[in-house]
Amino acid sequence: MKWCLCLLFLVLCAAPAVNAEDGFESIFDGKELGVWDGNPKFWRVEDGTITGETTAENPTKGNTFCVWRGGVTEDFELKLEYKIGKAGNSGIQYRSFEVPNERWVIGGYQADIDSGDTFSGINYGERFRGILANRGQETVLKRDGDFKVEAVKQLGDSAEIQKQIKKEDWNTYHIIAKGNRLEHRINGVVTSVCTDDDAKERRMAGVLALQLHAGPPMKVQFRNIELKKLAPQAKRNFKKAVFLAGNPSHGFGAHDHQSGCMLLAWLLNTSGLPILSEVHLHGWPKDAAVLNEADTIISYTDGGDGHPFNSHIEEVDALAKQGVGTVFIHYGVEVPAEKSGKAFLDWTGGYFEKNWSVNPHWVASYKKLPKHPITAGVKPFSTDDEWYYHMRFREKLDGVTPILTDLPPDSSLSRPDGPHSGNAAVRAAVKNKEPQHMAWATERNDTGRGFGCTGGHVHWNWGNDQFRKLILNAIAWSAKVDVPAEGVTAGNITVDDLLTNHDEKIPADFNKARVQAMLDEWKKQ
Repeated sequence: MKWCLCLLFLVLCAAPAVNAEDGFESIFDGKELGVWDGNPKFWRVEDGTITGETTAENPTKGNTFCVWRGGVTEDFELKLEYKIGKAGNSGIQYRSFEVPNERWVIGGYQADIDSGDTFSGINYGERFRGILANRGQETVLKRDGDFKVEAVKQLGDSAEIQKQIKKEDWNTYHIIAKGNRLEHRINGVVTSVCTDDDAKERRMAGVLALQLHAGPPMKVQFRNIELKKLAPQAKRNFKKAVFLAGNPSHGFGAHDHQSGCMLLAWLLNTSGLPILSEVHLHGWPKDAAVLNEADTIISYTDGGDGHPFNSHIEEVDALAKQGVGTVFIHYGVEVPAEKSGKAFLDWTGGYFEKNWSVNPHWVASYKKLPKHPITAGVKPFSTDDEWYYHMRFREKLDGVTPILTDLPPDSSLSRPDGPHSGNAAVRAAVKNKEPQHMAWATERNDTGRGFGCTGGHVHWNWGNDQFRKLILNAIAWSAKVDVPAEGVTAGNITVDDLLTNHDEKIPADFNKARVQAMLDEWKKQ
């Protein structure tokens, strides 16, 4: 018996891990959606799967998608297992685009999934030129005036391929995108190949998403989702914004890093600008190599001694010296003095320093904004937030442009002196009516751009159109994207938008009407 147990132990130890295949990485842990962003009315985690479901009582008016915010699909291989019920159809969107002003609505290449006998495995252009390759076809997409799909090879009989696909059971989908060649396989069988020579409309990068189709009630499930990134064969024509969202803290409605980052990422992706965003949770990315692809890095995290950058100063500094932008929001602007503080002065021109800066809650009114791409289209606004001030800046604000400035009230220093609450220097500054800067920007000698903002404690303030637009402008500017004269499109954010993608449960006594009243009041500003 002991011998058998030892043998079993050795076999288990030697067995390959789920992600052992070279280069593939799991992008769904089977426990929580994490950076998978879908309408919670339709998408959930069930029995280790991402599950999308509509019912007669809960239909979707149009196709709705669960979007992976953890990265951008360029050249890659994707493997996953799917199961679809007896009715409906679904699909896997890749290199796709998010439709402006419609949350969870996607267009682009789709690896089709169908409960029937015809469409599973085809390449379908959702809101994007229609069927691009039927099952069993290899096609070339061309544009000589008009768009044309040319069938160049028969890969197999569609009915015979269908026999390899299991009904109401698990199947394996494998998508390979290299350059402009797109290949779909189900259960190891090549179902379609498409070469997109339509230089006008083909897509070389975009989001990954799972589809839940409108129509009769249906259910679809996905599991064991693994992605292998390949070196892009085409030169990028977009900038990449990498969000680092901190862990939960301060309770629901404050420091909601995950929800805030995913909201901003969605808005940037639907802005129409050449910028794509991805979100990584828990402060520092599991694979720091993702930062090597960034044009700007946004840190919306807790800070101080626990700031995730404290132990990675050299890595970030190397990227900054290559011209990568740096953006720090709220607590993310606070780091210890000396090594981290010096780096933040280099990267953005300022930071929160204990026993110098303070962190009171107060109503800041930004009545006059400087002329700068970050303020493009932004109107004067006012919000009640934990607006840190008396920041540690470079001497004489050398190379630093103040963006948000106000004079805090005396009441903001009502607490006794302490590391964050007050000190002789800040009390003198307020007494002398020295204006304080709550957001600032710098253009570095290494060509990189840095931005810091002390607001962002109160999650609902992302519903303020002006504050939200200013941060979106700052991120785009830091990535060296030309900010439009009217600013980045900031969307029409609802309370439901603000309640999405939280890493903490919504309290049973949450007062939705109170937040709606705040949004209504801001519209009047």
